[in-house]
Amino acid sequence: MSDTKSFFTRLEERARAVNSLLCVGLDPRADAADELRAECRRLIEATASYALAFKPNSAFFEAHGAEGMAALRDVIASIPKDIPVILDAKRGDIGETSEAYARAAFEILGAHALTVNPYLGSESLGAFMARSDRGVFILCKTSNPGADEFQSLTVDGSKQLYEVVAEHAQKWNTKNNVGLVVGATYPQAIARARELAPDLWFLVPGVGAQGGDLKQTLEAGLREDGLGLIINASRSIARAANPGEEAKRLRDEINAASRPTRFYEVPRSALEQKPVFLEKTGFSGNLLANDLLESGCVRFGKFTLKSGKVSPIYLDLRRLVSHPRILQRAAKEYAVMLKGLQFDRIAGLPYAALPIGTAISLEINRPLIYPRREVKEYGTKAAIEGDYNAGETIVVIDDLATTGDTKIESIQKLEAAGLKVKDIVVLIDREQGAKEMLAKAGYNFHAVTTLRVLLNEWRASGAITLEQFDEVMGFLGQTSVNT
Repeated sequence: MSDTKSFFTRLEERARAVNSLLCVGLDPRADAADELRAECRRLIEATASYALAFKPNSAFFEAHGAEGMAALRDVIASIPKDIPVILDAKRGDIGETSEAYARAAFEILGAHALTVNPYLGSESLGAFMARSDRGVFILCKTSNPGADEFQSLTVDGSKQLYEVVAEHAQKWNTKNNVGLVVGATYPQAIARARELAPDLWFLVPGVGAQGGDLKQTLEAGLREDGLGLIINASRSIARAANPGEEAKRLRDEINAASRPTRFYEVPRSALEQKPVFLEKTGFSGNLLANDLLESGCVRFGKFTLKSGKVSPIYLDLRRLVSHPRILQRAAKEYAVMLKGLQFDRIAGLPYAALPIGTAISLEINRPLIYPRREVKEYGTKAAIEGDYNAGETIVVIDDLATTGDTKIESIQKLEAAGLKVKDIVVLIDREQGAKEMLAKAGYNFHAVTTLRVLLNEWRASGAITLEQFDEVMGFLGQTSVNT
């Protein structure tokens, strides 16, 4: 492998050359150093044709002392030169100690990349990131069951620790040699990390023996260019009756599931030259789009609306209350939109947005209030439920937006109580004039996604037919989709 190119440039060249995102883990369990060599070399020979990379786990070699480390160096040297080697050693320390670790991994052992621990901060990673021809995979959201003990702790009142790591890693990638380790056992974390680090490669353990879902992993983490994930499998390949056949099977399964995950990647021929709307939003893609169908929040068929019109689509986000996992994912999508806004509290609009607002409040650790539809005629006679102080800034949360009329009514109740409203955030904009109407009234409107974007997602994934796509698009062109 040439040392004149950055590590990830070489990795991408390898991925395209062999049409593979599969990383074969080398975790030998032999009882002697010579057996380590033999076990790994058999696995390398059987799977090299299908491997994007190999990942030896240093621990299984270190356990055999000096002879084991010599075996590790020999194993790395035996891997074909055009295949990247990622040493799984999870190093990280201060100053000269990290420099020594880097020399050992890159110069003595000959690895092309290394897994590192960011717990000591950027100071501890400088020596590893100094060489553009060597890669660094920073532990972000690991695949083990206890990962949440620290990695999901709330930081700065709204972010989880792994999210902060992802944000920093994106900034540190000045030499195209920084990636993240994100486990397949946490597909939501993969999707979130992809939002925060759109350019980075993710080393993804957890598929196979640990039970990570391959399809969800690919949907959540693939970049727009169809790359960006290194799917690691160790035991499932090593323990197979025929490791070569298992590696090929998994490589092919990855490729089959790696269809374009965003509508703007789909060839126009796939939509039979029908027009599509190519706007992009902050929406993370197919993962939540699939959830909306799975939960019945979006249905296709014939539905009579309040207006008497017959609609080919029906939206009902009130159903999210029965699907806590999907509700949590929706709350994370809202949280992304809220990060750039200044506010003291959030206000959920009755009734659909009340459980959504509660989930968001828990996600970002901000207090929730809500305006009542009818003022209490007893007790406190409150028009707004929850604690608040006049003069505070409120972000209004709702599920959908059509024309915006009902939101204005609720905002007026909040403002009558002395609260300030600047921003309204919804999950889905049906693009029936709400944004324009709210702008005229002096409010900023934000939507996680739009109905047209979702339609393109569903059409690209094959969840709806071309006929359904055309029917709903035609309906949107003439009327609102009222729930």
